[in-house]
Amino acid sequence: MKQQLTALIATALSACYSAGELQSGQRPDILLEVPNNPDHGDFATNVAMLLARPEKKSPRAIAEMLVARLRAEQSWCERIEVAGPGFINFVLKRDCWYHVLDAIHRQGGDFGRSAVGKGQRVQVEFVSANPTGPLHIGHGRGAATGDAVARLLAAAGFDVQREYYINDAGNQVSTLGRSVLARMRELRGEAVAFPEDGYRGEYVRDIAGELLTQQGESLLTMPDEEAAAACTAFGVEAMRARIEGDLAEFGVHFDNWYSEKSLYERGLVEKELGKLKELGLTYEADGALWLRTTAYGDDKDRVLIKANGDTTYFASDVAYHMEKFDRGFQRVIDVWGADHHGYVPRMKAMLAGLGHPPEDLEVLMIQMVNLLRGGQPVAMGKRSGEFVTLRDVLEEVGPDACRFFFLMRRSDSQLDFDLDLAKQQSSDNPVYYVQYAHARVCSLNRNAAENGVMVPAAGTADVAALGLEEELALARLLARYPETVEGAALHYEPHRLVFYLQELAAKFHSYYNRTRVLDAPPTVAGARLYLANAVKLVLANALELLGVKAPERM
Repeated sequence: MKQQLTALIATALSACYSAGELQSGQRPDILLEVPNNPDHGDFATNVAMLLARPEKKSPRAIAEMLVARLRAEQSWCERIEVAGPGFINFVLKRDCWYHVLDAIHRQGGDFGRSAVGKGQRVQVEFVSANPTGPLHIGHGRGAATGDAVARLLAAAGFDVQREYYINDAGNQVSTLGRSVLARMRELRGEAVAFPEDGYRGEYVRDIAGELLTQQGESLLTMPDEEAAAACTAFGVEAMRARIEGDLAEFGVHFDNWYSEKSLYERGLVEKELGKLKELGLTYEADGALWLRTTAYGDDKDRVLIKANGDTTYFASDVAYHMEKFDRGFQRVIDVWGADHHGYVPRMKAMLAGLGHPPEDLEVLMIQMVNLLRGGQPVAMGKRSGEFVTLRDVLEEVGPDACRFFFLMRRSDSQLDFDLDLAKQQSSDNPVYYVQYAHARVCSLNRNAAENGVMVPAAGTADVAALGLEEELALARLLARYPETVEGAALHYEPHRLVFYLQELAAKFHSYYNRTRVLDAPPTVAGARLYLANAVKLVLANALELLGVKAPERM
């Protein structure tokens, strides 16, 4: 509907220029907003105010010219009027809003999808937790956010790839290997000093038991360094498999699992750093190799290779991100924990040096999750082994509630996750409330079928029979869905869709509780059933974009 109004305004502008009423030739972006005050209409535009300076005319005079053209060229607005300093307000005729019901029924699962992305290749890299322990709820929030962003971008017409970066090189995985080796020796009855910085969770003992069963005595007879390396390789793969299993349970799947170690094995770190040297973006000082990130907005230059010849973590991250663009991605989205916030400027500076505009790399920050049970916080401490894993939460509340709760707030704001609330089967539980709206329409359809009433086919319902203000409000809200999806995709904000779902469910439940859908004259009953099923389709489409099921019974 906004697209049609935008086209109508553009046509009126052209007519004004052709008639000599406007002469600057300016074509400002036509923005249509929904006024905060419903009395101001369904939509409003400030295009006349944007033209005032180049035309050297008052905004109201320009608005009056446009409105005269608009009134003559269309017939589906109840009123078009000039307001305030030069806003143009549109009040649509009631039946125009009900056209969206036909669009929803015709398009079904495609309603809300668009081609705004024009097939642009986008990579979303998320979770990427070190394979040194199980996923915790912070990783779960990142997984829900990254997956929902990927789903939204795909719905908006982008070509999306999901990637998990496996940090399988460096001290942390070596520490895992030494921890597994120590537990293996303990399982054999040996008295060993557990590494002071080792991982103490019970999962390390489980991995040690698996490795001992598979390789038995042979591994323990190796020199310690060789045995620790074998334990590292086994431990990393065992943890990666567990992480993949937990994510699959969560409904999250990746197109590519990318090994950090492979960057070194394929010589990509050396190759990509060589490109930076050729471009004059690096220099040597104090025996180390530095990247000139201050030239592109960072607060200080960053070390790539230390004086002792060791590469830094930053070096592999630089090579990895350079290689992402080498693979043909036009935009890269990283989902990081909030503790990595300081890392963003240096990564953007590096890419700026290579000629990438800032928007080519978008970093979404995931703030902490405060897990509550009985109103009290649940403590977490990774190395002590006393922490709540993502799998623990999945088993307690299920993946649907888990995903929905993780997405209820902006990812960069802290989140209180109430386990008790997430398990309630009541209207207080937001995910239950939304899913129940979908199930309620399914139940309504079953009752209708038992009484010989069928949902009208697309385009056949007599929507003029929908005379209640609540029905009009539902149609208006349904019409907002495509724009909501597009906005959530382009701004990487899946919480917008959660807010929309909660509003739609609330309006539908209120309507359903106050209205006799089937106990009405046949034409009215058919139209109300048609409206209810449009709500059902949009609920299902939106829930699917969040990775949440739309149950038919609850």
